[in-house]
Amino acid sequence: MDKRRSARSRRIQRRRRQRNIILAALLGGLVIILVLVAVAVSRTGNDEQQQNQTLTNESQSTQSGETQTENTQNGTQGSSEVTAKGFSIQLIDGVTYVDGVLIANKTYGLPQSYAPGDLADEVKEAFEVMKKAAAKEGLNLYISSGYRSYTRQQTLYNNYVSKDGKEQADTYSARAGYSEHQSGLCFDLNTIDDSFAYTAESKWLEKHAQEYGFIIRYPKGKEEKTGYQYEPWHLRYLGVELATKVYESGLCLEEYYGITSEYAE
Repeated sequence: MDKRRSARSRRIQRRRRQRNIILAALLGGLVIILVLVAVAVSRTGNDEQQQNQTLTNESQSTQSGETQTENTQNGTQGSSEVTAKGFSIQLIDGVTYVDGVLIANKTYGLPQSYAPGDLADEVKEAFEVMKKAAAKEGLNLYISSGYRSYTRQQTLYNNYVSKDGKEQADTYSARAGYSEHQSGLCFDLNTIDDSFAYTAESKWLEKHAQEYGFIIRYPKGKEEKTGYQYEPWHLRYLGVELATKVYESGLCLEEYYGITSEYAE
């Protein structure tokens, strides 16, 4: 009797152990499955987050590129470039400013839409003061050619090309959009001819123009720098302080700022 009970008890215990083993295995498998599911969900979330971040970055990059391109095309992109002498170059509405000074030469042009219509008031006022000072010395100064529109310059340049050829015309006339006359900040005085250099007015201007805010824009011996032949009659307004600095440096405006004056083609 006791033997049968003992055998039965052992069978029951054995079954319990087997059942416990099976339950433990099932629980272990369930835990593994849950862990794998959690890992998969986490990876999926991270992948989606990375994809969303990538898309966001690409979108921002594209928008930034499009905006910069659009601004550049519209001429509104401020530039962080500097000249060879460290002066800042900024493009505003298609107009180039070097250290805050408008520049118009063979490298830096003006858009056709830039049309002040006349010489700037400060230029006209400064000229009148200079004219009166010269008159006291018995000299006569008068403006022969002041502001010119893009269209007017285009007509003049094309006429010169027809007469002397493009290569020669480029030495004394600006292409449309590259003329300082379009800026309203310069003018030609008296006789627009080489003979003006030998007049008393020209000699007086060489010594005193800067005192009234002007420089002789295309000095003698600076043809390779300015891109134009010597023009003693062509004066550019810079203001007394800057004009004096440029004059005393003995440099043309291109040399002073460290910029070029060359057509791209």
